[in-house]
Amino acid sequence: MSKRLTEVFARCKAENKSALVGYLTAGDPTVKTSRKLMLSLAQHVDIIEIGMPFSDPAADGPVIQAASERALAAGAHFDDVLHIAKEVRGMNPNIGIVLMGYANVPFTIGFETFADRASAAGVDGVLLVDIPAEESALCADIFKEHDLSQIMLLAPTSTQERIQLAAAVGQGFIYYVSLAGITGAEMGEVAKIKDKLSLIRQYSKLPICVGFGVKTTKQATDLANFADGVVVGSHFVSQITSNIGMEDVMINNLSASASALALAMQKEK
Repeated sequence: MSKRLTEVFARCKAENKSALVGYLTAGDPTVKTSRKLMLSLAQHVDIIEIGMPFSDPAADGPVIQAASERALAAGAHFDDVLHIAKEVRGMNPNIGIVLMGYANVPFTIGFETFADRASAAGVDGVLLVDIPAEESALCADIFKEHDLSQIMLLAPTSTQERIQLAAAVGQGFIYYVSLAGITGAEMGEVAKIKDKLSLIRQYSKLPICVGFGVKTTKQATDLANFADGVVVGSHFVSQITSNIGMEDVMINNLSASASALALAMQKEK
């Protein structure tokens, strides 16, 4: 399990704030611009999720699907994901870095090779959307050998049995999906999210980060008051979508958005 992720959440707790977890797809809209965007986002977040572009991102909504399509059309591949991760790590020694995507990528490369290269690039954890807790043994030992936290997803529909299993096998943090749907949809009701996190905490001591549908500072603030982390993805990616062809505007808008959300992470006293 990654020591660095543990330190990130401990640091945020000491500062009485929730961790801001920011997602972008590697290679979107081009590999060169993606590198600049990732480095800009890394200045404002506590954990950066680097999306591995994939042709069939089934759990993602149209915004992140389009990001994967742009990245693949630009020729992005796993080497580029690692190069970006390595550069982010070099300039941000204390940030958490998580690779997020689908099992097809490490399966094609080979889990051992994937884990070895990810660890060497400074990655702390891996979240594979389509490897649930029940199938985590597929790569659990390999990830542990390379000090990579295998992060589990839970959702509003997760049963008590599923929660217990995710708590037993997950590492780093639990990613709680706020809604029964795809990324970028409207966030679930705050009160229901809070109740579900209380249930999950009965079975797990891991930090819990809430994502899917977080678009505004108001939503982020509401979640930050009880969640250990808040994940923002589609909202950040939309800064790219809205400014295709205007790299400077893209980077400036992303930075401004991330800065505002970082301020919203402070918990009420």
